[in-house]
Amino acid sequence: MFAATRVLRQAAAHAERVPSIKFIGRRTIPTSVDHTPKPHPASPTHSLPANWGSSPSFSAYRQHAQQHGPLRKTIRPDVDGIGGSPGAALGSVNPPQGLYFDRNDLPARFRRQPLTEAEIEAIESGCGFA
Repeated sequence: MFAATRVLRQAAAHAERVPSIKFIGRRTIPTSVDHTPKPHPASPTHSLPANWGSSPSFSAYRQHAQQHGPLRKTIRPDVDGIGGSPGAALGSVNPPQGLYFDRNDLPARFRRQPLTEAEIEAIESGCGFA
């Protein structure tokens, strides 16, 4: 077993390796790169945020940015409220009237219907049915 491995390693070491990727042209380093901020091509407004140039750095911009809540690096319980008060003071965890947190809490007519035996068989066999 060890002899076969050694023979394969020696053959691999002496074989000429040919890369799979072919690059077109010489490799060149750009002489200058434009690093000025530009809006993303898929941006709906095709412009940078209004206060982009007024912020001294990206870090300062990030302090005021919103994405699913503030992006601040530090959260202070005394100011931000997280951990500053007990959970019981935040109110009930039950949903208000008419709102549901889970599909299974909905009335029966809105719940997911169980699969029939025919549907299970069609899924397991890989055949579709119309």
